[in-house]
Amino acid sequence: MVPNPDRDLAKASQGSSVRALLDTNVLVRHLTGDPPSQARRATALLAGAHELLLTDLVVAELVYVLESFYRQPREDVAEAARSLLALPSIATVDPDLLLRSLELYESHRLDYAEAYLAAAAEVWGVGRIASFDRGLDRVASIKR
Repeated sequence: MVPNPDRDLAKASQGSSVRALLDTNVLVRHLTGDPPSQARRATALLAGAHELLLTDLVVAELVYVLESFYRQPREDVAEAARSLLALPSIATVDPDLLLRSLELYESHRLDYAEAYLAAAAEVWGVGRIASFDRGLDRVASIKR
């Protein structure tokens, strides 16, 4: 019998505190309910008393998957990502940077990668981005 890592993580997390890095697929399952059995396990894990570490790269992949595969509108994608960042079980390195990148992605209609760069330029006090992407010109607080 092949072990099921999803089941093992959910089982191990019951009644104990788990510290783990989150993969995009857990977040997608939780947000979409697809497939239902994995969605239930993902939601239970996120609702638990755990420390689940969410990396910036996983947020970017989540935005991409929800936009491309699930064809979710930008506003729904940003709201879903913000709802995850608000969960008590979720920890990030720089939540302000992620929240600002989602704001720029939504309000300035930038690709998420450009929104992240613009947010990083603001948050880190750099103020400039070396890029050929003219969409960045819509963000008044930075120079391209």
